[in-house]
Amino acid sequence: MGAYLARRLLTLPLLLVGISIISFMLLNFAPGDAAEITLRRQNGGVTPPREAVVELRQELGLDDALPIRYGRWVSSAVRGDLGDSYRSGSSIAGELARRLPATLLLASAALIIAVVAGIPLGVLAAVKRGSWVDSVCRLSALVGAAVPSYVLAPALMLLFAVKLDWLPAIGYGSPKNLVLPALVLSLGTMAQLMRLTRATLLDVLNQDHIRTARAKGLTEGLVVWRHALKNALLPVVTVLGTSTGYLLGGAVIIETIFGWPGVGQFVVVGISQRDYPVVQGFVLYMAVIFLVVNLAVDISYRWLDPRLHFGGRFN
Repeated sequence: MGAYLARRLLTLPLLLVGISIISFMLLNFAPGDAAEITLRRQNGGVTPPREAVVELRQELGLDDALPIRYGRWVSSAVRGDLGDSYRSGSSIAGELARRLPATLLLASAALIIAVVAGIPLGVLAAVKRGSWVDSVCRLSALVGAAVPSYVLAPALMLLFAVKLDWLPAIGYGSPKNLVLPALVLSLGTMAQLMRLTRATLLDVLNQDHIRTARAKGLTEGLVVWRHALKNALLPVVTVLGTSTGYLLGGAVIIETIFGWPGVGQFVVVGISQRDYPVVQGFVLYMAVIFLVVNLAVDISYRWLDPRLHFGGRFN
């Protein structure tokens, strides 16, 4: 296990470098001039003089060759400096650190809702296979996976905030403000967990050791929750790992809709304004989270199945 962790930790910097190069190239090949867009915003939409655009491009270093600009950004990022926003002039690292707690709160609440609801419902659907309960769970999972969040969010806002007046539509600061955005963000992951738990648990319930446990006279509850579910959780944990990154990335849309002051809202404005340092900092932040979460998921496999070796062999 130690050798495996060492290999994974050694590959993390290489993966981050590769991701940063791809994101940097894609951003700089996108149409639009960051200097011109910045000046137009500052001038209230009026097209700036060409001389002013050229001067700002030189000030921001946008006239330098791409390798020079990338090297300058990477050397600063290694020291923890992600640069300053073209739009506001504020520190990117400072803005991400200030907004990150709100995004983590939203993503964590959504993940808890997805796990608490999705896995038990998947178990229930597997145990009640072929019944009306199974049909309702499967239909709910299908709807949850199919309806996009930008459609579901206004519908729930209309129902719970406008019609019923139970919850606030937008805002941040109280537990009530968290309910709607966390629920909308969690539904896709909840549906995925429900369907995957059902499928993997049905497969495990047909294995020999489960039949042996039943033959010993164990109750169905003990068979399912103590013997079958743990073996069925390997693919579920994998999905949880990728879902963590999805929830943090998907919060971009949810935060914009619900006025949630997290990292996502900051990045959306940066993308619309061609604020390259903001987007590059966000991509690097997301890459680190994905890689760390995936490493944690791989390590958790050994706890779920002690037979598993990191070299891909079994005892």
